[in-house]
Amino acid sequence: QEQLAESGGGLVQPGGSLRLSCAASRTISGYSAMGWGRQAPGKVREWVGTITASGTTNYRDSVKGRFTISRDNAKNTVYLQMNRLQPEDTAVYYCFGQNPYGIYWGQGTQITVSS
Repeated sequence: QEQLAESGGGLVQPGGSLRLSCAASRTISGYSAMGWGRQAPGKVREWVGTITASGTTNYRDSVKGRFTISRDNAKNTVYLQMNRLQPEDTAVYYCFGQNPYGIYWGQGTQITVSS
């Protein structure tokens, strides 16, 4: 069974930075793509960004230039570096992995951006 576990969430002031980690129970080389989504209170979950197996990244417009996704295949971990955080980035952040059998989500980690 595919398992993904996020860590690194917490409270940060506006303008601050955080790095989230997503550790997979299996080798992430089996995923054609991995990435992050988020869900703010009262809103639907939205896509944040993706990194393919070849390392190509894509991001939603609102985080371009501030967020960076990377992957370490040796550690079976994907990262989300978030800089210049804003209150509207407050949400539960979920990592996902996609393979030919489906899309798998982690349990999520809370990010709160507030002074």
